[in-house]
This record gives sequence, structure tokens and C-alpha cells, in this order.
Amino acid sequence: MAGLKYFWGVGSINILLIGGAGSGKSHFAQELALKLGEPVLFVATAAAGDEEMLKRIDQHRRKRPPAWNTLEVTTDVGKNILGKIGDARVVIVDCITLLANNILSQYSEQGEQIKVPLVEKRLTAEIEELIECTRKLDASFIIVTNEVGLGVVPTSRLGRLYRDLLAKANQKLTEAADEVYLMVAGLAVPIKPAKK
Repeated sequence: MAGLKYFWGVGSINILLIGGAGSGKSHFAQELALKLGEPVLFVATAAAGDEEMLKRIDQHRRKRPPAWNTLEVTTDVGKNILGKIGDARVVIVDCITLLANNILSQYSEQGEQIKVPLVEKRLTAEIEELIECTRKLDASFIIVTNEVGLGVVPTSRLGRLYRDLLAKANQKLTEAADEVYLMVAGLAVPIKPAKK
């Protein structure tokens, strides 16, 4: 938690946690939320598309403190947070990776050629609404996302589109965040603000 020295005690803070699958992002987000204080609103973007995903969602639910409020929403995250914030002082959004997937899935299920500009416009609007939400509310935000640009180039067109869309969303969130941590094997490496 040493990296938080930059902004602790200054009021609300926006933190982005980025890393690969299984890097410890969600666990660290929950630890940060406990340090920042309660009440906490946990925003879950996962959709239970199959039995395995349903089990994963249930495991995540059981790991959260029972006092935390949970908002399960697959899109329109910023709007939903504004309507459900209540007295929360800390908001965890877990995660942008699934949010991007949810939006892309809406277009790929239409059975026709995906119109990339439409998908990109929709995801950009979603991210901008979330960023605007963080600015309107007097609460600290911890936003979780995956880094998908460190591996091989996806072999499918849809995979490459997803990677590119998520990369753009991550860049917008990084720009808006006060602090950014790269999660590696459970360790949080501070990458913003840069050490002087």
C-alpha cells in the first residue's frame, strides 16, 4: 500500500488496477477499498452466460464483505452508479474487461458483420460516462481492467477487435486516473504517478 502515499488524505481518488488474468487485481481492489474506508459499493459487470461463469460469480460474491452493497450491471455502468451510489464512499468497478465484452457481444449477436465504428462509439461513450461519474461523485473509485496487449496477436478478427477496443478504453481510464497500478503475480507496481 506504499504507493498510495501520493493521494491519501486528499479526499476522493480514482485508482486503476490493470494486469493479466489471475494477477490479483480483484483481491487488491478489495484490500484497497478496506483501507480507504466504508461504505463500499461493489459494481460487478460479469454476465453469467454459462454454468462455469455462474460459479465464478458466486465465488467472487462470497469473497466480498457482507456489509458491502453490490450492483450487478452489464452496461450503462456510470448511469447505474449515479442512481445507486447511496452513501458509498468507495466504489469498486470490477471489471472493464467484461464490460467491453458485454458491449461487443451485443453487436456480435446480431448475426451480421460487426460495424466496428458503432461498437467503438458505444464503448467510448460507456467509458466517458464512467469517467464523468467519477468526477461528479464525492467517492473514491477503484477500477479493475485487464491488460490484453502483452500476449500474441489474436488469430481471429473478433479477438483483435476486442483487444484494440479494450486497449483504447484502458488508455482513457489511465489518463483520467490519479493512480495506476500494474498487477503482476499479486504485486501492485505503481506506474502513475511516475516516481520523481
